[in-house]
Amino acid sequence: MRRLNILTWHTHGSYLYYLSHVPHEFHVLAKPGRPPGYGGRCGPFPFGPNVHDLPAEQAREREFDCILFQEDHHWEKDQYEFLTPAQRALPRIYLEHDPPGLALPDISTFGGAAPVRGGTPGTVWPTDTRHLVDDPGTLLVHVTPFNALMWDSGRTPVRVIEHGVSIPPGVRYSGELGRGLTITNHLARRGRRMGADLFAALRSELPLDLLGMGAAEMDGLGEIDHPALPAFAARYRFLFSPVRYSSLSLATLEAMMSGMPVVALATTEMATVIEHGVSGYAVTDARQLGSCMRALLQDPGLARSLGERARRTAIDRFSIARFSADWDAALRYVTSQDATCNSTTPPA
Repeated sequence: MRRLNILTWHTHGSYLYYLSHVPHEFHVLAKPGRPPGYGGRCGPFPFGPNVHDLPAEQAREREFDCILFQEDHHWEKDQYEFLTPAQRALPRIYLEHDPPGLALPDISTFGGAAPVRGGTPGTVWPTDTRHLVDDPGTLLVHVTPFNALMWDSGRTPVRVIEHGVSIPPGVRYSGELGRGLTITNHLARRGRRMGADLFAALRSELPLDLLGMGAAEMDGLGEIDHPALPAFAARYRFLFSPVRYSSLSLATLEAMMSGMPVVALATTEMATVIEHGVSGYAVTDARQLGSCMRALLQDPGLARSLGERARRTAIDRFSIARFSADWDAALRYVTSQDATCNSTTPPA
């Protein structure tokens, strides 16, 4: 079967890298200076020859088989600025990376009164958030079953493609450092949702380090290039994910793939990934986090045992081969003659 030409954007570099394992050609929009979201083929990722820089002003001159949107402004603005009407009529996929946030309504709906909490009129919930894309002719891809459950996807057909990751050959967990590691970008500015308060409180009691963009804002270690990150992280005794509400972290899955145990909140999709006391610790009572960490710091053998089960979960559920096959099937589906514009969910 011939390789497809896919137009997309550089929204999350590590996700784009894993997406490039799918056997198709990815043309990534770039703007002068490579501002965020328009970096094209950039960054420390070992992209293969199937990832192509595409200056945005040249997009109208190219032929594609599918448009892969990844952010709201791609859908609302970029397709009209950079694409021809014929290109906009091509098969379309919208890749939604996140669960819904809190969409506040127009307060005029409530006679000028502000929305209130609880079960009274005016309450708004993430579960009531309608996705931007309301189009039976577009495939909406969610990255976790939890995200698909939470979004109101309307008439748009939905498919879940769970993450797939890989780590460099030979990288395995050692846990020699009696410390925990958190890997999160811009933790300070993202606040409670990403667990900045929990990280700060626990770090005052336990040896914890922070990696990621903006880590210096919380006296962290800074950034490590993606190819070197798994080996760097594997020396730590455990990974700590303080996230209350977000998508499943690729860095967490990469750590698990090396055999690293995870301490996390049992929220969103993480509740199905970490089996408490078997492949790590996942709790909703934040008061238990410290005791879980202390158990791993005091018992390296326990950490290795839990980490090995975490590794098996990662291999079984989040392999790059499964991820690649799932994306190939979705792209083949939307570009096939069998993909008609209707409101039914396509076969998984």
